[in-house]
Parts: sequence; structure tokens; C-alpha cells
Amino acid sequence: MTGTDVLDLWDASAREHPDAPALVTAHRVLSYRDADRLTDAWAASLAARGARPGELVGLAFGDPARTVLGMLAALKAGAGFTVLDERLPPAARAELVHRTAAAVWLGDGGHAPEGAYVPAAPDGGEGADGTEGPGAARPAARAAASDAAYVLFTSGSTGRPKGTVVERDALRRFAGAVAGRLGLTPRDRWLQVASLGFDVLIEEVFPAFAAGAAVVCREDSRALDAEELHIALSRTRTTVVELSTQYWLEYARWLEHTGTTTPAALRTVVVGGERMDPRPYRAWQARQPAGLAHVYGLTECTVSSTFYTGLLPDDAEEVPLGTPLRDVEISIRRDGRRVPDGETGEIHIGGPLLARGFLDDEAATARRFVPDPEASRPGARLYVTGDLGRIDADGQLVFRGRADDQIKIRGHRLEPARVERALCAVPGVDQAVIFPDPEAGTALWAFTVPADPAAAPLPGGAERLTGADRDALVAPLEAELPDWAVPRVLYRVSALPKNPHGKVDKRRLATWATAGTGTGAGAPPVPCAPRPGPGDPLGGVLDLFREVLDAPGLGPDDDFFDHGGQSLLAMRLLARLRESHPAAAGLRASALFASPTPRLLAKALTDRENART
Repeated sequence: MTGTDVLDLWDASAREHPDAPALVTAHRVLSYRDADRLTDAWAASLAARGARPGELVGLAFGDPARTVLGMLAALKAGAGFTVLDERLPPAARAELVHRTAAAVWLGDGGHAPEGAYVPAAPDGGEGADGTEGPGAARPAARAAASDAAYVLFTSGSTGRPKGTVVERDALRRFAGAVAGRLGLTPRDRWLQVASLGFDVLIEEVFPAFAAGAAVVCREDSRALDAEELHIALSRTRTTVVELSTQYWLEYARWLEHTGTTTPAALRTVVVGGERMDPRPYRAWQARQPAGLAHVYGLTECTVSSTFYTGLLPDDAEEVPLGTPLRDVEISIRRDGRRVPDGETGEIHIGGPLLARGFLDDEAATARRFVPDPEASRPGARLYVTGDLGRIDADGQLVFRGRADDQIKIRGHRLEPARVERALCAVPGVDQAVIFPDPEAGTALWAFTVPADPAAAPLPGGAERLTGADRDALVAPLEAELPDWAVPRVLYRVSALPKNPHGKVDKRRLATWATAGTGTGAGAPPVPCAPRPGPGDPLGGVLDLFREVLDAPGLGPDDDFFDHGGQSLLAMRLLARLRESHPAAAGLRASALFASPTPRLLAKALTDRENART
């Protein structure tokens, strides 16, 4: 896996394994030879339209396979790429299109900017635009190692997502290092499941190509629930998959509940994004054939920086983050100086896998990418992660929390201030604070203080917002923020309590909330709402809503999303429904948007059952 450019890794795989599968979809398998020829033609089309070193190609496909091909074609044209997530609200998409100033856009989804197109296939097949002939050659332009390979966006504390610029040399080194650490070979198949526009997409694609392995793509970018994931893994003979921590927990829960083990071909599940509880990690290692690789990293450091693949000791209180990849330097520092192993400090990441910085934001770049005061080589930099950690006796990095208020929600980093500012911009809101729900950490809770004191509840209590009051706060956020950043459970309080250090006391807010709703540890029980009579299908559906949402008082007409539901919990609900309702077979989690209450969903299931008989 040598060479001076990331494309050298691709070219070596295409040369050494021309007939091996490179891209696998539900309808087609592209060999390395076929994919090489197709992306050469796409690259020629891009170059003719202005793609070259120093420029970006925007990708706005709903099809993951075309997105992967577009990434490769952009690099072949000498350009970098950026991926537009179709889940973003229109205003946020328009802002990212403007900021990237891409020379050309590829895409065919409803979220694609004006002028986006699909290049011709070498044989003049689907997507032909008449501008290039069969077998178009790859452009001759050769990009430099320091040219941009891609720009991806993360949450920003200023309210604007930060575009991280990763150079081609960093991507080349990263792809080779991950392929080596995971022992990837041409026999491997890596299932692509990450959201398009999320940096894990990079880890799912380029290490596989560096090893001559295949990338397996779904038909679309919709999330798979646990059962659908298991079926996809089995049918495609996937050997490697990467899941966010919460997604992995849903899959592990489904496997345990159904008494199932991972498919025979699956050898490694890469997991990361949030703190890992040791208990489910040990349970998996004791029962499941597929091994685990626990990873830690940030977009600004080219995805994952450390990997842990060991067997977790019985007395371990944390799942280690692991040891660094090749070309990654991990150090624990206070005030820029290293601390002895075993002591806690802020995690700093150095080495050639660091991003160039943030797109058109020199001030933010200077704050987070700092000179290394201990380095012997000129120009060495460190990325200041904001994460606390220590190096244990075995040389493993161990996570110890955050040094600032940044949070992780469903695998995404989020600056709470961004959401809190959006809430305070809503008329009638004076103050706001958000944090993940204390129980599962999969949904955001929001606490607001009304501008009119007469609208506030009594001091020391929290009023749960529902109906129009809740919608008035959520709707403006949904127009501005991605789904995972929108609080789904909202409370109104008279004031935000402070701890002795002068910071908002989130623990006390959570106590007020559970006391007010009657849920959570230590709260007084709330009697369940009346249950439908025997034989009424609504009863079983209502029971599952209450179980999944941990809301015993939920009624037949209560909205799933108004009570903290989100995509991962929707997956869990549909998985449970399939166990007892044959009509739920094939039902996607998106069905909850059309039927978000127990009564509506029970009716939808009855209608499906009647249509089958």
C-alpha cells in the first residue's frame, strides 16, 4: 500500500484484482475494472466542466453507490469532493452549497442544487448527457499531496457548521492504516450504512478500496432497523460493518431478544461515536462470533484515530479507545505539556492525518489546530480535542469525559449553544439549555424559561410541553437543524438552577422532569392510562409504545415523537411489533411519521392485514 496519492491505492487494487468486486449493490456488481472505467469517464466529464486541483465537486445523490463513484471520480479529476446530506433542512443545504462554492455538482436527488447532473457511462448508458464519448480517458491533471481530498461539515458553536478540509495525503495515509489495522483483504466486503455526509462514510470506503475489498451499498440512504441490518449483512455476505454506539446497542439488543447470532461471514463490527458501557461490550464478546473494534476519532483528524480490538477484562470500568493508527500521535496534556501516563488531561492528536483546518475560518482553525511546543520537527501541529482521557498501564487510551460543554448525540458531535441560541430566537423564550436524556442518551431534552414570568410553572418544577406549545418551539428548529440535533422532549421551568460552580445544574433539571412526569428512577409511579379491551389490536401496540418510550401513562392518541421518540427508538418499536404482529413485516420505521400514535399505527396494521387476506 505504497504511493504518493490516495489514487495510487485504488490503481494498485484495480491492477492487481481487476475482476474482484469493487462495488456491490442490490442490482449490480461492479468489478475493479468496470468501476475504474466508469469513474474515468465521470472524471473526464467533471474535468470538462471545471473540476481540477484546488476545486471541489459537490455530490448530491440519494443513491449511496453513485455517491461512492462520485467521490472516486472527483479525486481522479484532481479535485476534492463534498457530500450534501439530503436530511438537512432546505435552508441549511442552501447555506452549505453556497459556502463550498463547488465547481460542479453531481446529483439526481430532490436535494440536488440547480445544475447538478449525472455523467454518462462509458457505454452511453443511463445518465448520458451527450458531452463525452465511450471510454473517456482519465484526466491527466495530477493533484498535489496537499490539495484538498474532501470537505465535510460538523456542528459549529457559532451556529454555522464548520467545514473540515482534509488533504489527499492524509486520506491516503488513513486508508492504508485502517486497512492494515483491520487486516482487510480482497475477500472482505464492507457494508456502507453511515449517513451520506457523515465522516464515517470515508472509513467505510477508502480502506476497503486500498485493500482491494468490496464496498457494499444499500439501495438508498434510509436507515436500516436492526432486523433489516441483519438481513442485509447476511444476504451480502458482509465481513465488516461500522455502527454508531447507539445503533450497535439496538442491534445487540435485537440479537439477544431473538436468540440470534451474527451472520457467519461477519468477522468485525467497528463501533464508535459515544462512550461505551462495558456491560453490553462484554456480553457481546461472550456470545457473538463477530469481533468488535472500538474506535475513537474526529472529522478534523480524518475519522478514526485509535482502535481497540482486545478482549475486555472483567474488572475494566471503561472500554478503552485503543492505540493510535500508524501516522497518528496521541498525547495527554495540560496547558500544552504532556502529563505522566495514568493521569487525566486533555486528549491531543498530532501527525500527518490532521486536517488542513476549517473552510474559510482561520480563527477557528487557529484555536483548535495549535503548534506543538514539544515537537522536534518544524510546523508540527496538534488538534485540541476537548476530550479528557488518560493512558492506562497497557498503553490504551481511555476516555474520561469532556473538557467543555460539547456533547455527542447518536454519533454526532454537537455544540449545545447552537441549539440553545435557536430556541432563544423563538418569540417568548428567554433562556434555554439542552442535554441528552440521562437514561439512554439517544434524544435531546430542552428546558426553556419563558420571557413572561406568568407563563412559567412554580419554582422547583418542570412542565412538559405538548401539542401546540411544543410545536411552536420544535418547528423553527426543524427548519434550521438536522433531525438528530432537534430536541424531542421539551420542558418549561421558571428558572435554570445553578450548581455551586455557577453552571446550569442539569442533574437537578432532570430530577424536576422525572418528578413532574412520574418516570425515571426514584420518581413516584404514575398509573397507566386505560388499556383497550381483549381482542383490540390497539392494546398490544399501545403496550409497545409504552415499553419503548418508557412511558407507562402514554395514551392511545399520544404522539410517538412528542414523547421523545426518534429514529433509533422507532427501529426498536418496529422490531418489537414484528414479533407479535405479522402485518408489521416489511414495515419501515418511516411508517411512524404517517401513523405516530398507537391508535393510528394499530389501524395501519389492521389495514395491512386486511389487504393481505
